[in-house]
Amino acid sequence: MILVIFDVDGTLVYSEKKDSRSFADTYQAVYGLPFPTIDWKKYPHVSDTTIFKTVIQEHFNRIASEEEEESFRQKFVERITQNRVQTPEVFHIVPYAKQAIEKLLADDRFVVGVATGGWKAPAIVKMNFVDIPSEKLIITGADGHETRADITNETINKATAIHGKFDRIVYVGDAIWDVTTTKEMNLPLIGIRRKGDLDFLYEKGTELVFADYKDYDAFVEGILTVGVPS
Repeated sequence: MILVIFDVDGTLVYSEKKDSRSFADTYQAVYGLPFPTIDWKKYPHVSDTTIFKTVIQEHFNRIASEEEEESFRQKFVERITQNRVQTPEVFHIVPYAKQAIEKLLADDRFVVGVATGGWKAPAIVKMNFVDIPSEKLIITGADGHETRADITNETINKATAIHGKFDRIVYVGDAIWDVTTTKEMNLPLIGIRRKGDLDFLYEKGTELVFADYKDYDAFVEGILTVGVPS
């Protein structure tokens, strides 16, 4: 049995940075201060928890409490939900992602998980909006986790508790931090680059990169054979 773990933003859904800007707008609305940057590479780890805590530390020289983080998370969810009502045309699914996940779920060889650097509740909003069946997936977000390796390990632990030990675990992601995390964890990686700039991940050592999930047979072959980024 094989566990296939997906990232969310850029891998299953995309918003042309609308959701990232919503994170910054929510912060400014709550704290009255401009958000430093939505270039996530500027932060110690690319997770909502780390990003939020880092900015709070920089602005107020203190540690954000769990209650404060939860309150912010709820406001962020409200904002991205409202955005989807007001401008639904901005929010998209990576082509054929829903069909690929549904086929994997129907195949006894595979278990499907999600490990996202975002918090879980916003990730579910994003997936549900494009009809990805989130209720059937084993999902971990940044809630209580600062690193992407911690998030991915939690998904693996949840899936293992349900299904037992896996013969193989493969991650599917779109960004440089997916490459570095899978190298750190010694996990095979399939890259997704919806804009077609496949060379970006190939140059980082990823063995196999797709623009979308249209060629499902090739995608499954990749799940069975792809290696850890070099």
